[in-house]
Amino acid sequence: MILLDNSEQLLALFESLARSIPESLKVYGSVYHINHGNPFNMEVLVDSWPEYQMVITRPQKQEMTDDMDSYTNVYRIFSKDPQKSQEVLKNCEIINWKQRLQIQGLQESLGEGIRAAAFSKSVKVEHSTAVLLVTEDILKLNASNESKFRSWAETGHPDDDFEREIPNFKYGQLDVSYSGLVNDNWERGKNERSLRYIKRCIGALPAACMLGPEGAPVAWITMDPSCEVGMAYSVEKYRKTGKMAQVMVRYKKYLLQKNIPFYISVLEENERSRSSVKAAGFFEASCEWHQWTCYPQNLAPF
Repeated sequence: MILLDNSEQLLALFESLARSIPESLKVYGSVYHINHGNPFNMEVLVDSWPEYQMVITRPQKQEMTDDMDSYTNVYRIFSKDPQKSQEVLKNCEIINWKQRLQIQGLQESLGEGIRAAAFSKSVKVEHSTAVLLVTEDILKLNASNESKFRSWAETGHPDDDFEREIPNFKYGQLDVSYSGLVNDNWERGKNERSLRYIKRCIGALPAACMLGPEGAPVAWITMDPSCEVGMAYSVEKYRKTGKMAQVMVRYKKYLLQKNIPFYISVLEENERSRSSVKAAGFFEASCEWHQWTCYPQNLAPF
């Protein structure tokens, strides 16, 4: 595959990927961050250029030094022909199958090629899915072929009720000093590797919270290196009070103003979270969120 490291090529790819939203969102969001400072030191591979069928984003080699760090060892894939992905993925120069890793994408049809490639390397695979939720703004990128959002004023969303200040509560940026709090309450966290990852996300990417009367966050939300919004949480005392929805709406407003793409995934069985996200102006996309967690036999937990 070809490494794209030219800024003009990366911008052209970004604009091209907009035409394949929502299926391309994982890679589209990754390329956005690469084009804006590349805080996670990622790189982009394509099977050919300027015409391409497959795009893979991954951390640069110096980032993937811990074979057990599946928070860092993440590959994000978009393919115009997912059924032909198997031969590409078997290439050890593209995927380091000796590590515990994650492959993420929004195309279920990638799974066959991923499982076949993993089987050929004696690697075990766990597949998980979630509902993908997006806003009208992100889908309009596809319709318009423009890789830029409209301003918040142009969208005309009626969110005034969410904007009102509440006595003793303050909306603001989530400080990196609260990484431990986020880690302790993240279902996929609660370990040292996840803490390092969370610190990096909060330190480099947009993250927001609602500070309560004691001055500590009572609800918060972050972003990952592919522009996926996640780790959303509200402390038990303030659940069902609308604090999470207020954070979500104001965070969404900020991202729109800054022309930062965003989307969110929620487990299908988590109906309460899905309802909360929909109340903030999101709706279910035409494709699902997929993750394949891969374990070499010597690193498998089962």
